[in-house]
Amino acid sequence: MARLKIGTTLVCIPLAVALFTGCSPQPEQQENASSQVAKDTAQREQTAPEVRSGYAEPLVTHIFTADPSAHVFEDKIYVYPSHDIESGIAQNDNGDHFAMRDYHILSMDEVGGKVTDHGVGMSVDDVQWAGRQLWAPDAAHKDGTYYLYFPLKDQDDIFRIGVATSESPAGPFEPQPTPMENSFSIDPAVFEDDDGSYYMYFGGIWGGQLQRYQTGEYQTQDTYPADNEPQVAPRIAKLSDDMLSFAEAPKEIIVNDKDGNPLTTGDTDRRFFEAAWVHKHQGKYYFSYSTGDTHKIVYATGDNPYGPFTYQGVILKPVEGWTNHHSIVEYKNKTYLFYHDSSLSGGQTHLRSVKATELTYNPDGSIITIDPYLKEE
Repeated sequence: MARLKIGTTLVCIPLAVALFTGCSPQPEQQENASSQVAKDTAQREQTAPEVRSGYAEPLVTHIFTADPSAHVFEDKIYVYPSHDIESGIAQNDNGDHFAMRDYHILSMDEVGGKVTDHGVGMSVDDVQWAGRQLWAPDAAHKDGTYYLYFPLKDQDDIFRIGVATSESPAGPFEPQPTPMENSFSIDPAVFEDDDGSYYMYFGGIWGGQLQRYQTGEYQTQDTYPADNEPQVAPRIAKLSDDMLSFAEAPKEIIVNDKDGNPLTTGDTDRRFFEAAWVHKHQGKYYFSYSTGDTHKIVYATGDNPYGPFTYQGVILKPVEGWTNHHSIVEYKNKTYLFYHDSSLSGGQTHLRSVKATELTYNPDGSIITIDPYLKEE
């Protein structure tokens, strides 16, 4: 993959001037020149992270797909995306125009190879407590059963999280008759830790309603902390052994800057908006998410599935379309980032397409930022 470094402008130094003019530099000039070169190099390395090509084509083009949750099941990659449709609803900040009604399940033997659409794995018509809007799902596997977790507004227009089961990763999935107790908001993401424990990460502000739970109970009005106060926190809950309920009350996740200060509401380039995902690399927990209205996928790291996490940087630069949503999966000794954009629909933000590109790390474990429209040289 091609790599480039931003900010590699040559810097004129006294030594170069001396050589160009034919003069012999004095030892003091040489020392100053070397010192300046070292400072310039250090500054570039500190402020200009590497960026790599992430250019990719949509996985499928016969339907619109978004919010991809990718997992390795039965030695294949299975992707559980939202299924975007043209709803005819005007765009607004609550996301009413994202009126998805079912999930298609995709699989592939290799990234870049043939993609199989297994058809509808679950529909809103299958859910007894359904209101509207099947948003970003996730999946998990335990003891021969596959679980599909999905956010859906109930008949009171409040987002809850449901769970459905299947004997096959391709579905079809049969939903439970009621939503998960004490569940709320959107974007469930289930992480299996090395000890066999499963954790659900979830939440999203604005249309995702997370801001309405700051008192612990659902409030009908949106309220947010002041710009200089800690952000609305995403949530985590350990799953019960049967994978159908929470084993504990959901807890807040703290994301700090590198000085140990919680990210604030006004820090829109770094604060949590939606689309939580967790994976592990070199013993570290990587908590990644979308910044929403600043359109980036960013990440933080920690030593515990509950956090706290320390903000590290950007994984994916903004894509075409308003939303940014992703997942990260290891497969055949490589790591892949699945994401979506609106390129196939010509920029219509509610008609998106899932893509995939390789994700790479620096030796220290930091993630090399991906530019989704930078092509390989």
